[in-house]
Amino acid sequence: MTFLTSNLLADGVRIAYRDQGRGEPVLFIHGTPSHAGEWRHIVPRIEADGYRTIAYDLLGYGLSERPAHRDTSVAAQTDLLEAVLDTLSVDTVNLVAHDIGGAIAQRFAIAHPERVRRLMLIDTVSYDSWPSATWRKIIDEELDDCASLSQEAFNTLLTRQLTMTVSDTTLMTGELLHDYLRPHQSPLGRLSFFEHQVRHYDSTYTEEIADELPSLRMPVRILWGERDQWQPVTYAERLRDDIPRADLVVVPDAGHFVMEDAPERVTREIGAFLAEPVPSQEGGDPRRVERGR
Repeated sequence: MTFLTSNLLADGVRIAYRDQGRGEPVLFIHGTPSHAGEWRHIVPRIEADGYRTIAYDLLGYGLSERPAHRDTSVAAQTDLLEAVLDTLSVDTVNLVAHDIGGAIAQRFAIAHPERVRRLMLIDTVSYDSWPSATWRKIIDEELDDCASLSQEAFNTLLTRQLTMTVSDTTLMTGELLHDYLRPHQSPLGRLSFFEHQVRHYDSTYTEEIADELPSLRMPVRILWGERDQWQPVTYAERLRDDIPRADLVVVPDAGHFVMEDAPERVTREIGAFLAEPVPSQEGGDPRRVERGR
């Protein structure tokens, strides 16, 4: 699929990105094992609603640079997000973030609350919720041997994991599955996957900010697939309770990649959230609204 259209240089590294439309900026941060293409059904529709939409592949992911000696941890990706916004001359932004992208967004919103107008977290990692049991097993028992995997063995491993991301497993087949596997169809691609992504599956990055979540004052909406096999809904409920003004929307019959299971619903929820006025960030009672079951 062709989704990202250009490249930019931010903090000395090349980032593949898309920046289209006019209006209030909305930046989408993808998860793992993934790339910005996961937003392909969502972004054009939000753009059509009158927003400037920005999406990019995280460093070491997808079409972005895969540097041999550069930190691609959640903390480093958070710093790079700031550099991307500065490069694009974006002062304040609405963040829509999924999975590990949600960890980046949480950290950025805590560190730079003045730059985040609204925050939407979609099936995000949080607290000690990650890595999932299946990824933990791979990290503990197989990570050091993964670099030597054949292409066939690698594809089998990643296909098994990707199939767990959707409620409707028939979706993760054919061309869609190929698109998720495509960045890793070479020795460099396989090595990069484990070095830039899997090696940084570390809950330290979310546990160390857990006590700061109550400091967030921008509107926050949490969107979750009810059948998420990697991030149970209990973590969504915990986030809702810890973040002032946060509300929670649970999407039935959807998994961890809720944007694949229910793209229309995800688009509607993002659009509705962006259309809501931003209240004063001073005082007020936190909202506790649960919808969509």
